[in-house]
Amino acid sequence: MKLKQIIAPVTLFLFGLALMILGSLFKIQHWQFASELLTVGMLFIAFAILYLMVILILYTKREN
Repeated sequence: MKLKQIIAPVTLFLFGLALMILGSLFKIQHWQFASELLTVGMLFIAFAILYLMVILILYTKREN
């Protein structure tokens, strides 16, 4: 597996993680849009994990 194949899901994961951290800060400070930031961040993380799982499944099928 090439590193190039996993850069996109890792980038999406890190972006989602940054949104989750920012949303948590907003929630602690009781600022607006905290729930939206947490939701969008979680969606990015979930999509990144699913994307990485598809890449890994396709990679293992190609190897067999």
